[in-house]
Amino acid sequence: MILKRLQDLIGDIYDVSISHDVYDFLVTDREHLPAAARPRGPTDEELIVAQPEEGGSGEIAMSLYLDPELLERLDRADPMERLHDGNVADYWTALEGVSHFLYLAWNAGHDKPVSLLELEMQAEVDKYVGSYWLMRRQFPDRFPAELLRLLFERTRIDSRLAGGREDLYREASRYAQKFCTRLEQSLRGAQGRSQGEVLAELRRFYRLTNARKVAHIQRSA
Repeated sequence: MILKRLQDLIGDIYDVSISHDVYDFLVTDREHLPAAARPRGPTDEELIVAQPEEGGSGEIAMSLYLDPELLERLDRADPMERLHDGNVADYWTALEGVSHFLYLAWNAGHDKPVSLLELEMQAEVDKYVGSYWLMRRQFPDRFPAELLRLLFERTRIDSRLAGGREDLYREASRYAQKFCTRLEQSLRGAQGRSQGEVLAELRRFYRLTNARKVAHIQRSA
């Protein structure tokens, strides 16, 4: 159950939990979604959210769409057992979806609104942090120095899927890169900080509002 393990991985790092299992919200058949909510283009992942009308009451509703072939590939090459260049792209896609789901559900449970920029920025941070923790577990004698470059320099935004929001995704990636670059310095021990101190910062960051996240990054850059 790769997605539940990803939910637990992120939840353990940030010390957050929700009463929902991501599999209860998973959709793998586009035809089971309302036409207006179907993913744009040939995407492998998308979080679909329905919010109450402005001024109305009620809970948000959401579904996480993941391509079934992606899930099959992850079953065949389980990144939780060994993360490598052959499965890292699929791992990041699935982790991004779980990150979106968990962050939105956790904030909704605390009556906190979430902006799209905040959602995407946190997902980029989660991809770095989740990969770092996983690789350090799998290869304890090796520091994953290639993560920053792979995640922030070698990835590109697909304009077919961005829906005109390319600038927003670039901004989210830029802020996340700044945060993760400084985080890597701490993880390498350049600032003499323990892993416990790094975890404490990550958990504080997770709970900040979008404006405070951006201010924290700019102040620390």
